[in-house]
Amino acid sequence: MTQQEALEILKMGHNAFVTGAAGSGKTHVVNQYVNYLRDSGAYSAIGVTASTGIAATHMGGQTIHSWSGLGIRASLSERDIEDLEERQYLWRRFEKARVLIIDEISMIHHFRLDLVERIVRSFKRNNLPFGGLQVILVGDFFQLPPVSRQGDAPARFAYHSASWETLKPRMCYLEGQYRQNDLGFLEVLNAVRDNQVTDEILSRLKARFGKRPEGLVAPTKLYSHNVNVDSENEKELGKIAGNIFSYSMTHKGNENLALSLKKSCLAPEVLRLKIGARVMFVKNNFELGYANGTLGIIERCDSAGITVKTSRGEKIVVLPATWRIEDGGKVLAEITQYPLRLAWAITVHKSQGMSLDSAEVDLSQSFEKGMGYVALSRVRSLSGLTLLGLNDMALKVNPEVLEFDKRFREESARHVEELQKQTPQNVSTAQKAFLKKIVPAGGKVKKEKPSTIEETKKLVAEGKSLKEIASARKLKPETIIDHIEKLRGKDTDFDISHLKKEIPAERLKKMVAAFRKAATKDGGHPLSPVKTILGADFSYEEIRFARLFL
Repeated sequence: MTQQEALEILKMGHNAFVTGAAGSGKTHVVNQYVNYLRDSGAYSAIGVTASTGIAATHMGGQTIHSWSGLGIRASLSERDIEDLEERQYLWRRFEKARVLIIDEISMIHHFRLDLVERIVRSFKRNNLPFGGLQVILVGDFFQLPPVSRQGDAPARFAYHSASWETLKPRMCYLEGQYRQNDLGFLEVLNAVRDNQVTDEILSRLKARFGKRPEGLVAPTKLYSHNVNVDSENEKELGKIAGNIFSYSMTHKGNENLALSLKKSCLAPEVLRLKIGARVMFVKNNFELGYANGTLGIIERCDSAGITVKTSRGEKIVVLPATWRIEDGGKVLAEITQYPLRLAWAITVHKSQGMSLDSAEVDLSQSFEKGMGYVALSRVRSLSGLTLLGLNDMALKVNPEVLEFDKRFREESARHVEELQKQTPQNVSTAQKAFLKKIVPAGGKVKKEKPSTIEETKKLVAEGKSLKEIASARKLKPETIIDHIEKLRGKDTDFDISHLKKEIPAERLKKMVAAFRKAATKDGGHPLSPVKTILGADFSYEEIRFARLFL
């Protein structure tokens, strides 16, 4: 199934399981769907969650345990349900909720999914699966399984739950590959995934024993245990001469939720750097030229900021990033920190979701089926891999998962056939009907994001300047620029010509020349290379504003 086919199925309101190999674009599809719903007016109707805090921060959501009120419970009594129903914030949340997304579903125990379903059904006051919500499960069961706490029932995957059976999710098995373009390496990864590791495949991997990866930056080491990671990073930072510069995370909003964000975020609460330190970006920002997992070396770090030279030789002036927990369009808590961490080493668990240009992988202490597949599939190419060790567990996958995966593929193929048999008009009608269902007449689901953009559109149409619009809206100029970019994306004829007068002609000329010089092969115009060309005299805000007039 293609990403677009999966998106069409989600838009029709079907419950779904979005799966596929590592790097197939699962999170990308779901983020597209979330943006579609928000732009359509269902901003408050979406519960964006994940099984772990790290996965939740990637999507701007919160853990399913927090969102549902389940917390760390392993069971629910009638008294527990009554206690939950005394919490007004949960009533407000479930009253608005129409869509529930759960990422990294492989790490949720089957019985905990049933507990979440029970809570939702209780608040929704009906016996429909998940109270009638559209539920979208996202993940790959070949990756890491649930972690059992002491006293938990034996861990079983979520597809064993009663709620999975009653939900009957449509299978959306993504077949594309957007992380690796090395066909030989893809054969290796697919062989591991399919439990078909032959001597020839093993020899390809063993050929990477001790081999230094190609590239400007030395690889990140992937370990199975935290103690190895912490020791490695501190040891390597200590080898570098010079002063340490520290950057403290800031936060605002609900204290407990902010604390949860801090624990989940891959950026440390106190970031300690030296010039020459090896770092990794821990957030996606394609406009500025980096992604979660981009490697680099610190070229400058002082009270004025940080500059990183990436493994591809690009210089990026790093800006602080923000991670938020939102609910119904309202920001409940947020933290701000430079989106970096020391990158001599990281655990396999924390690497999930990352794409690494180069990695040094030690699988000699692998203790979980799927761990080797997760670690190897982080790397973009075989030439970027250094292998330090393998044990008997490293390349194993769960045989039960193999069997279920075949069923998922078959069901997905059937759903593609069903979709292709429908006329575009029927698909569109079903999608409009679902939107009407989750955005009821009378505005029970608050239409927040589109309305704020429309307010900006109205002021632009009135001929107001950027400064006047920002002042009238009580928003930062960069937020207004963001609105205008979205408006131009929807309507390329939207007239903003009067705003061009706000940029001095000579400065605009320099910026346009820099954009042409830094343009990508596909015609893209990333900001960071342009900033590097223009230097400190030009701000990111000014460059981004100028990009509107290319």
